[in-house]
Amino acid sequence: MRAVLEDAEKIVCAVIFLVMTGIGFLNVVVRYLTSYSFAATQEILLNGFLLLTIFGAAIAARRGEHLAVTLFADLLPPAGRRVGLWLSTSLSVFLLCLSAWYCYGLVAHQYASGVTSPGLQVPAWYYTLGLPLGFLLIALRLVQHTLGFDRALRAGDERHA
Repeated sequence: MRAVLEDAEKIVCAVIFLVMTGIGFLNVVVRYLTSYSFAATQEILLNGFLLLTIFGAAIAARRGEHLAVTLFADLLPPAGRRVGLWLSTSLSVFLLCLSAWYCYGLVAHQYASGVTSPGLQVPAWYYTLGLPLGFLLIALRLVQHTLGFDRALRAGDERHA
């Protein structure tokens, strides 16, 4: 169970990507054989890419492979690097929580207003429900990475810091 929780975003990305690949392939086959197209495939694929981006960012945050400019931090001594690390992590977590909050507001508004998607006519909040959770997952994974990075800095292990 712990392995599933540690790799939750990888599992979500794999499932989304598999579904997107199947839908895209089916659309091409149907279009080729019948000259018709599934109208809603673009809608599903677009929202799938959005979720892949969010959950992929969580994977990158966990691995410490997210976009970062470390030129100045690399020049600092370990104590200064730790301060910079925690400052940047705090600001990042704040922005991610803010993003989650506003995405939650978007989901609540879509739910309350009954907005539907143009292609499938399903409630629009179905597509955006994963966004607040994704942003919170990125924040969690970023903190997990920062704790490990900080531990390596305190231990003096520059290879893992």
